[in-house]
Amino acid sequence: MKKYKTLLFDVDDTLLDFQKAEKVALRMLFEEKGIPLTSEVEAHYKKINKSLWDAFEEGEINRDEVVNTRFSILFKEYGQEVDGILFENNYRSYLEEGNQLIQGAFEFIQNIQSEYDLYIVTNGASKTQDKRLLNAGIHSKFKDIFVSEEGLIIGDSLSADIKGGYLAGIDTCWFNPEKKSNENGIVPTYEVHNFEELYALLKKLV
Repeated sequence: MKKYKTLLFDVDDTLLDFQKAEKVALRMLFEEKGIPLTSEVEAHYKKINKSLWDAFEEGEINRDEVVNTRFSILFKEYGQEVDGILFENNYRSYLEEGNQLIQGAFEFIQNIQSEYDLYIVTNGASKTQDKRLLNAGIHSKFKDIFVSEEGLIIGDSLSADIKGGYLAGIDTCWFNPEKKSNENGIVPTYEVHNFEELYALLKKLV
């Protein structure tokens, strides 16, 4: 009897080649705008992008602040003002076409799909990942796709449930009916003390 029944797969650089997709999307974006994408500019974009995602992982900024400001920050450093949200939307449309599979991924998924329940777990944008997986021909191999920004982990343990969600980049809700004090520095996104409060929170977040 096999140990695991369910396999959870990341998308970028596990199933699909994000490095290639990103490079093509950036080139097409800059060509559309009539701006040369030099190796220096590309490297500087990646540096800015990484620093913003690092800040996101530390809880300093939210995801929208990452994706909607990275291009405006880049061009501001070169003395130009651009609409960061417009650039991001155009970039996303090009990125959606990036369906290059990691070598061996298709054959591997084909071979194991009848033996395991397969799911996608990703922190990428839902629409973008859906289209890329469809175009790559592997979307139907997975039972469902879980996007971190669309999920909320609810649990009573700060050190297990809440910390685990934080490390995975998923919002968390500490279910704390005994109203314990938080003394370990692990900060949940939300805190509730009963199911009435949890229901009210979920209704407020719709």
